Amino acid sequence: MTLPQTVKHITSRDVAARAGVSQSAVSRCFTPGTSVAAETRERVLKAAMELGYRPNVHARNLITGRSRMVGVVLAHLDNLFYPRFLQELTDALQAQGMQVLLFVADGRHQAELMEQLLNYRVDGIVLAATTLNAELAKACTAAGIPVVLFNRVAGDDIDRAFHSVQTDQEAGTAALTRLLIANSHCRIAYLAGNLESSTNQARERGCRAALAAAGQTLFAYGVGDYDETLAAAQVLKWFRTGQRRRPLAQCPDAIVVADDQMALAVIDTLRHTLGLRVPEQVSVVGFDDVPQAAWPSYELTTHAQPLPEMIEAVMKLLSVQLQGRDQQGTEPAMGQSIILQGHMRLRGSVRINSA
Repeated sequence: MTLPQTVKHITSRDVAARAGVSQSAVSRCFTPGTSVAAETRERVLKAAMELGYRPNVHARNLITGRSRMVGVVLAHLDNLFYPRFLQELTDALQAQGMQVLLFVADGRHQAELMEQLLNYRVDGIVLAATTLNAELAKACTAAGIPVVLFNRVAGDDIDRAFHSVQTDQEAGTAALTRLLIANSHCRIAYLAGNLESSTNQARERGCRAALAAAGQTLFAYGVGDYDETLAAAQVLKWFRTGQRRRPLAQCPDAIVVADDQMALAVIDTLRHTLGLRVPEQVSVVGFDDVPQAAWPSYELTTHAQPLPEMIEAVMKLLSVQLQGRDQQGTEPAMGQSIILQGHMRLRGSVRINSA
């Protein structure tokens, strides 16, 4: 029996010989972010193409001790804001030669999920729409894994070594609420997201603070938990008694919604289920500025999060921590909280007083 011939794997040494450069020069050409002369890069890439060379990423990672993977933890992929975040973060990481390892948290098996993250030996973790408990936070710190909280802040029981990037949530909803007050809305309701999330807590504080400054209080309050079905059901409770619609004087004349996804469901419910006009009879504002908010069928007034700047801040924080770990082998420095300013998108879902 004749054994099949073994296919010879082309190595960086073969490419270096063909290009007439050192093996380290070949390595630099295939390492994102390294400085290589244009002529050298051209010769190496030409030689690699002729030989059919592909860099062995796994072997390189074993040598460097880096997986070049960043674990991203999301709680709800159906939230319209987070697919945009995931796309832009992935693009930014891939531009630096890194890859995303996505984990979806259901809120019930956090310990198992974080164990998987640690087992994959990711270089960093970005937590969006979820949080770490104290025990797992300490495990990440002990393993020297940088953690950046996106769109939320660390709780009192979380290791303060973690960085965070967020928009000024409180100022955003305060500005939206002041817009409503300035345009003669006096029965303002707040539809909350997840009550345990720092994001919702800050947005609710902003709404209540703006009302208090104007001598008002919330007319109505409900919890949608960032879910369209729950948001729609809450609106029906405010505007109906059984199957009968209440007089408008007994209902909110404006609704501040904790995020755009619920706000879109609120508008649909007001218009198509209750037969009300938005904004003539009820104004609606949201938060995030997802692409659908600008659609002509919604024209949602909302607070836009500066996503490109937020991604840039996440990348910078990860880079600083990884460089520090590589150079010093120490645990991450004390966490830094970056709060960026968003801006209001004034559209057609708010009734504006005529001049």
